[in-house]
Amino acid sequence: MIRTNSVELTSLPAAIAYRRKGASGDAAIVIVRADEPQPGIATISKTSGEPILAANTPAAYPAEAFAEAIALTAGMPYRKLGKPAAPALVPAPVEDEAEDEAAEVIVDGAEYQAVLDAFTDKNGKFSYDLMNKSMIQLAHRSTVVARMVAAAAAEKDIADYVIGTRFRNITGNHDLTDEQVSKMAELIDEIDPRGAFKELKAKIREMSGKAKKK
Repeated sequence: MIRTNSVELTSLPAAIAYRRKGASGDAAIVIVRADEPQPGIATISKTSGEPILAANTPAAYPAEAFAEAIALTAGMPYRKLGKPAAPALVPAPVEDEAEDEAAEVIVDGAEYQAVLDAFTDKNGKFSYDLMNKSMIQLAHRSTVVARMVAAAAAEKDIADYVIGTRFRNITGNHDLTDEQVSKMAELIDEIDPRGAFKELKAKIREMSGKAKKK
């Protein structure tokens, strides 16, 4: 898990928002107002990226506030929090949070940010195209990948190797565990509701298919 700061909203007075995993496993946005005892919650549509307000979300939390929160928290990881302390605008952690975190995969926030920065385009937006092109280039020039393809290794294993190698090179931390790499990939996949490594996996499938025909 990566901890991240909550963001302040301009569309609501004295309100903060953060991203967390909803009960169904989908990404969710939580907004807390200093003048409201109950927070507002909305999940993020996987097809449109638009907020889907929970049935019990008070009218004090309009859809446009959730839309702003989604934009401001794009690229941020989930956050595990207890009941937020709205007046101080500082979410209060639950007492047993340390025990809960023990089971979580911990990823260094600076390293995760380095990966995001590496694939940010000139407009300041994270680019799946840049990331996949970089991964595909690595796959083409890697002798390890060539050996894996020739040995008919599973496409998932090849993709995991490419992603892990690229992330370790970017962060400079070659001791990143497979679990940490997987967590980073999972977080990146939440930035936009689509398959983050779709092009890379398609290219690996193509490489494997050509190898089988030889």
